[in-house]
Amino acid sequence: MILRKFVVYCCAILAAQLCNAEKSFAQQSTYPQAYYINKSGNDNNKGTKNKPFQTIDKINSLHLKAGDTVYFKSGQTFKGTLELTQGIKGSQKKPVIITSYGTGHAIINAKDSTAIRIYKGKNIKLQHLTLEGSGRKSGNIKDGLAIISSNKIEADDLDISGFQKSGLLIYSSQNIVVNKVIAHDNGSAGITVEGPYQTRLSKNIKILNCRTENNPGDPTNLTNHSGNGIVVGDCRNVLIDHCTATNNGWDMPRIGNGPVGIWAYEADSVVIQHCLSYRNKTSKGGADGGGFDFDGGVTNSIVQYCVSYENQGSGYCIFQYWGASPWHHNIFRYNISENDGTVSDSQAGLYVWNSSDDEKQFYDCDVYGNIIYNSKVAAICFSEVSKSRGLRFYNNIFVGKDTLIRGKDKIGDVIYHDNNWWSIEKGFNIDGLAALNAWALKTGKEQKDGKVTGLNIKPDFKNPGKATITSASHLKTFTNYQLPANSPLRNKTVYTGPYGINNLKLK
Repeated sequence: MILRKFVVYCCAILAAQLCNAEKSFAQQSTYPQAYYINKSGNDNNKGTKNKPFQTIDKINSLHLKAGDTVYFKSGQTFKGTLELTQGIKGSQKKPVIITSYGTGHAIINAKDSTAIRIYKGKNIKLQHLTLEGSGRKSGNIKDGLAIISSNKIEADDLDISGFQKSGLLIYSSQNIVVNKVIAHDNGSAGITVEGPYQTRLSKNIKILNCRTENNPGDPTNLTNHSGNGIVVGDCRNVLIDHCTATNNGWDMPRIGNGPVGIWAYEADSVVIQHCLSYRNKTSKGGADGGGFDFDGGVTNSIVQYCVSYENQGSGYCIFQYWGASPWHHNIFRYNISENDGTVSDSQAGLYVWNSSDDEKQFYDCDVYGNIIYNSKVAAICFSEVSKSRGLRFYNNIFVGKDTLIRGKDKIGDVIYHDNNWWSIEKGFNIDGLAALNAWALKTGKEQKDGKVTGLNIKPDFKNPGKATITSASHLKTFTNYQLPANSPLRNKTVYTGPYGINNLKLK
């Protein structure tokens, strides 16, 4: 009997100890953990700073929790793919953080695969990392950072290069913030936002202070455009602000529709502002290669306070392709184009194209307060297919080398009023007419209540045709298109330009 009571007593003590241990473990497991990865570590270690893990595989074996932080040693290269694909979820106050420790960036080298993949993740922050692939023509066939079906993801201070597809892909995801990402030397694009076609499933996305440079094209894509800077599609509520795109698209492996520096398609409520897109290209004989573009199916969107120069395609593209959702209620305002469109088919700074050839699919656009300056070709081009309804051009300054408008500018009900027109070689030239009044009377354009509203005054800009800025952060100091103090356009043209650099009065 005594022995039996002793055994029962021991069992009770053991059960209590096990219960306390489980409680202790449960409490410990809810605490945010810091995991360190260093090439001198060992995956059998505890992952502390003094006893770090060694490989990405070890991190992939963990199920990261809210508040956990993974630190990669700066200056070291870690091979493989970081898989955040187990439904990893932080919280708003305690996100899961992936970052570097020490001075500079740690490098994740994915070779032929993706460097970081996030799938069905939430409240995850990536920062201070360099992602490398083996090269768009050297074996890599993936995106650098892929954010898929995820919510509340932040990517900050990343350098992404060497991937055949996009440096950064955001697919069917919401509430994404991308800041200070440099995506260069990738194939398809620097940064891409998309989702299932015509769904707008990607939404509430901010792309800020990013640079997309030298993304030449996807060598395996022989049926569609590639080599874009920033392209956002199948999305809504997207802000692209203070971003730069340059030298993209020069090795697209096909002739046909081409890439653009910064653009949108099948998208609603996109704002592109304070951005710079310059010297972007397309394939030899290919189309596009422009600066900015609202393409098929874009609605309720704005391009404003942007500068484009020396793009092979037009600086500003107003496009609708066959099969797209209706394109309507868009605005281009307070932008500058300098010597764009000299290589591809537009041969103008601003280009209108509607391959659906249906004005019911392409309507309602305001283009105002812009400077389109072109000492090489025309200011505006309308393609052979450009039927539209409710395209309004007003309070712009249009400067072209010879003819100011190419193509069938009378297609649709395009409205012009209160614009200033100047042909560098002829003073004025549209449709072979050498006087603004003659053109207005013949076409009914630039008229209101029987009076001619347009102007034909040489702008005498401060330093036109000589843009040298290389970053959107320089727009505040870009003063090439200031008007002389005594210019009559100061009181007659509603043009403010990026950050109001011209100090003109609004009517």
